[in-house]
Amino acid sequence: MQVQSLKVFCDLAETESFTKAAQINGVTQSAVSQQISSLEKQFSSILIERSKKKFRLTREGDVLYEYSKQIMQSYDSLLSRLQEIKDIISGTIRVATIYSIGLHDLPPYMKKFLKTYPTVKVHVEYRRANQVYEDVLGNVVDIGLVAYPNKDLRLDITPLRRDQLVLICHPDHILAKSEKIHLKQLAGQKFISFEPDIPTRKAIDKIFKDREISVKTVMEFDNIETVKRAVEIDAGVAIVPRGTVSQEVNKSTLSQLLFEDEDFYRPLAAVYKKNKVLSPAIKQFISILKEA
Repeated sequence: MQVQSLKVFCDLAETESFTKAAQINGVTQSAVSQQISSLEKQFSSILIERSKKKFRLTREGDVLYEYSKQIMQSYDSLLSRLQEIKDIISGTIRVATIYSIGLHDLPPYMKKFLKTYPTVKVHVEYRRANQVYEDVLGNVVDIGLVAYPNKDLRLDITPLRRDQLVLICHPDHILAKSEKIHLKQLAGQKFISFEPDIPTRKAIDKIFKDREISVKTVMEFDNIETVKRAVEIDAGVAIVPRGTVSQEVNKSTLSQLLFEDEDFYRPLAAVYKKNKVLSPAIKQFISILKEA
């Protein structure tokens, strides 16, 4: 029996998917099945209830999973400690990020990290917020980058920074004549929103609700780039993170307005699974992300 087989089994138990377990470990689904069969033979036990439509471990499978987690945590700690003793920063970091962070916030930090640690490979996946949490909890990735992080006892959250929210509109829009705006001036305006399940949308809705402001939502999108394109054709105005529109503002394809009432910020954070052993590479990656 090899440690890798126990890792594959843990990944399968947590993702409840042969496809995802294969993806995480860089093997085929057939290889995952073979390793599970090998474990069943090793322990003379059935580990997965194969007759059920829904994935489920047997009682023996539950026991093996609990002990395997402890073994894998000790093994990861061993590898991490050996790397620290040898002062080695290498390996692969798997990151899942929401689009706005991945496209606008992450690149300069990635550039600095890869320049400092060229032997580390960083694999980045662009996902919706709910999918980022699923990937982190399922061990598909090592770190998730999100806005308005959810409190979850299964996760550790590392705050990164806050991104100021601003209003954007077409340069010819009547609101573009000013550099600042009162929130109440948005009442009745055609508004371009994120989709309802996106955390930034929920935060903006709360801002409006708390101040009893009603806008006319004319479009809803799941990513920042499409929101900006809709505003560029003067379909409406939108509230977005300031860091995501610097290029458009510089090119004068969008106008940016600050709020007179108060400053609104979107908190960004890195999330990873509770009790996860962080390799030296992951620790350095998070350290660079935390830089202002």
